[in-house]
Amino acid sequence: MKHFEFEYGAGTMGADLPDSTDEFIPGITVPDPDYIPEDKLEAAYRESLDHPIGMPTVKELAHKGSKVVFVVPDRVKGGEQPTSHRKLSIKYILKDLYSVGVEKKDILFIISNGLHPRSTDKDALAIFGPELYNQFWPTGQIISHDSEDPDNMVDLGFTKRGDPVWMNRMVFEADLPILIGHVNGNPYGGYSGGYKHSATGITNWKSIASHHVPSVMHRDDFTPVNNGSLMRDKFNEISMHMEEKMGHPFFCCDAVLDSKSRQIAIFSGYAKEMMPESWKVADKRTYVHWAEKKYDVLVFGMPQKFHYGDGMGTNPIMMMQALSAQVLRFKRVMSDHCVIICSSLCNGFFNDKKWPYLRECYEWFQHDQMNQLPDMNRLGEYFATNEEYIRKYRFTNAFHPFHGFSMMSCGHIAEMNTSAIYIVGAEDPGYARGMGLKTRATFEEALEDAKKKYVGENPNILALPLTFKTTSVHLCMKNPADDCMDEYGHRHGGCGCG
Repeated sequence: MKHFEFEYGAGTMGADLPDSTDEFIPGITVPDPDYIPEDKLEAAYRESLDHPIGMPTVKELAHKGSKVVFVVPDRVKGGEQPTSHRKLSIKYILKDLYSVGVEKKDILFIISNGLHPRSTDKDALAIFGPELYNQFWPTGQIISHDSEDPDNMVDLGFTKRGDPVWMNRMVFEADLPILIGHVNGNPYGGYSGGYKHSATGITNWKSIASHHVPSVMHRDDFTPVNNGSLMRDKFNEISMHMEEKMGHPFFCCDAVLDSKSRQIAIFSGYAKEMMPESWKVADKRTYVHWAEKKYDVLVFGMPQKFHYGDGMGTNPIMMMQALSAQVLRFKRVMSDHCVIICSSLCNGFFNDKKWPYLRECYEWFQHDQMNQLPDMNRLGEYFATNEEYIRKYRFTNAFHPFHGFSMMSCGHIAEMNTSAIYIVGAEDPGYARGMGLKTRATFEEALEDAKKKYVGENPNILALPLTFKTTSVHLCMKNPADDCMDEYGHRHGGCGCG
């Protein structure tokens, strides 16, 4: 037997699995591409900013009197080290702006939290670092997007497809809007950064409800994750509609990151032309062609705190989203009858301050003919317009209530693509069972049950330690022809996906 330690609460839970078990850890099992050494970063930024793709440089676009707005991601992704992409890209772009006469008073930073919690001063300090924070926070020049502020949202009508487009007014009215993004593999419609950044980070729930919903997320072009889905098309269309109405494009500066949020490459310029070039580099790190067989059992652990915050690994609805995110990333290497075994404290901690609406959502799901998570979608507008939940989003750093519905839309994907999901080590297992999950005390008990009912006596098992603690990859078959779908949504057929 092989011994593994999987995330569980604030620690780990042990598992003894058969010797035939394979293991994959991002950045370790298959090393990331080389990152840019720290002493080479300035030169890499200068090269990218001095030669942007598809549009003029910042120096050519700005002048004395220009109003400049930086759109900067929140803490969910991107790293916070002193050499993080956010910190360095802003530093070098500011130098360019000042060199052509742009004044400090005409610069604004908006944290593009979208429906995520609005950032606190501590969040801003972590994102920007002490130097930038001390320059711009005291003067009110670092703010967090408020999608429910009627004075600072502008209605831009509809895309040609009919999707509503709302946008932060301060970005809309800027002479030069600058998007700082990260080209990270994301389970929702492909890479972060570029047009995904603007389509989700500076809009509102009405616009986001055009793509983070079952009608888009439960299509067969959505799983496994790829850059050719309807969701990705909608991101692009919404952001290009913003550019059309502004009368000029965003200036983007995106970095391809490794598993430790270090820069592999820097890309600047016009998103429509820049994104495909950045993806070519990111594909080498993100779509890892490694697996020599399909796996019948995926085994991993869920800490209490990750990605979206403390309680994600114990809040039952957020647990479902986290499980489904792994299905989206690993579907290419999952067998048709795959089972997931995952440790979770599952102790009933919803973190009501961060997700004040999800306890109510969970209770609705237990009743009123809610047989599957998509049945909850009819309540999306009811929750999204709840004034008390909106006030908590605006003023107490909670998630927006519609965010929970994007989580539920994603959460159903795990049920769609697995034979069973076992939660092991639950302290309050009724919450897991209330989401349709099986419960056992240990990994070993869960595996024995799965063998009897789903996968047979000699299943192919893949252990995934640290899957929520490192920047994940999208795992693929070693032979790309064995993947059911490539990185851009092209199907190879007959491989079981979809």
